[in-house]
Amino acid sequence: MTNEKMEQRLAAAVEKTAPNDVNGVLSRCEERKGTVIPMTTKKTTKRKWTSLIAACLAVMLLGGGGLFYQRANAVASVVSLDVNPSIELKVNRSEKVLVCTPLNEDAKAILADMGNGADLKGAKLDVAVNAIVGSLVRNGYLNSISSAIMISVEDKDTARAEKLQRELTSTVDGVLQTSESRASVLTQTLTQDAGLTQQARENSISTGKAALVNRVLALNATLKFDALAKLSVEELKDLAEAGAPAMPIGKAAAAYAAEQYAGTTELDSVTAEVDPELDEFPAHYEVELHTAWGEFEYLVDAYTGKVLSGQKDLLAAVSISSETTKPSGQKPTPSKAVQDIGYAKAKSIALNHAGVSENQAYDMDIELDDEDGKLVYEIEFKSGNMEYDYEIDAASGAILKHEAELDD
Repeated sequence: MTNEKMEQRLAAAVEKTAPNDVNGVLSRCEERKGTVIPMTTKKTTKRKWTSLIAACLAVMLLGGGGLFYQRANAVASVVSLDVNPSIELKVNRSEKVLVCTPLNEDAKAILADMGNGADLKGAKLDVAVNAIVGSLVRNGYLNSISSAIMISVEDKDTARAEKLQRELTSTVDGVLQTSESRASVLTQTLTQDAGLTQQARENSISTGKAALVNRVLALNATLKFDALAKLSVEELKDLAEAGAPAMPIGKAAAAYAAEQYAGTTELDSVTAEVDPELDEFPAHYEVELHTAWGEFEYLVDAYTGKVLSGQKDLLAAVSISSETTKPSGQKPTPSKAVQDIGYAKAKSIALNHAGVSENQAYDMDIELDDEDGKLVYEIEFKSGNMEYDYEIDAASGAILKHEAELDD
């Protein structure tokens, strides 16, 4: 570098600083003209490498932390639980829940006491599944012997998906056994499929249930995806086993058909429990109506909605005694009454036959039930160390069956 160039650069640099001492600086530079100044690079190199190493360490720390964060929040598997409620769990490689999503209104009710699923974030997958299945049991979705829950695992890693499937099956089985639920457990593993995901989202169901619907469609292409998506897992399972001959009416329609036949549609106190039996012949729904004066069972054709069996016009067929008032305290008035001995008479017949006075009896339970079209009183009670069980004809008062055994 020539003196002229050095002076120009120093002048330009100094102009930007204070005080303005250009002449002084240049004069000091003049004194060193012709002097060779040795340029050592040792300190510069050391400083350069120190800075480079520090920068690399910073990148490694930031990169490592970012990678850890990315892995901890990356979705490795998608697990769905389906009964009629459909619930989706996205989990990371450590099997921790990243997000829990209710996919329909029924699912929101199941997750209501879990912050609609938000409270499960960060929980281990088996803990979250345990809580969800427990809520399903408490809400009555897994009580009947024909009910079913389906576990679906979607993952790119087939081995990991199968491992999760085995672990979750064991977890769900444990909950069901503890709660004495008789529901069956269905499992499947899935590979990621954009088309399946779109079908699921459009119908507010999980990808697992969408896969089950497609299995049914493969048996009968005339059926509609959106209509099948509204069925429960147990209905879809039975339908697939039966070869999917037609579109069933569904649980809600079966319950309404039974209530219409029984003449109880205007009574808010009547509730229905419905079990599909689509894999039996004829395919039907078992509908149990819970009324203020007993429980009545109906069989409804699964495809036509015709009631195959059960007591018709309950309000006209049952004489309502003072012990069978509605919860509001008002009696439903029948249009006409047929002979019915009533609860008090049925209880008296059972106690007299057993030789037990009313004040000696305890744990008394009396129900008016329909057995093959005949109304009977089912009476159970205990006395001393004995347990008694009676069935009494509601019309004649005849004892149809009785048992007495030691109360253990």
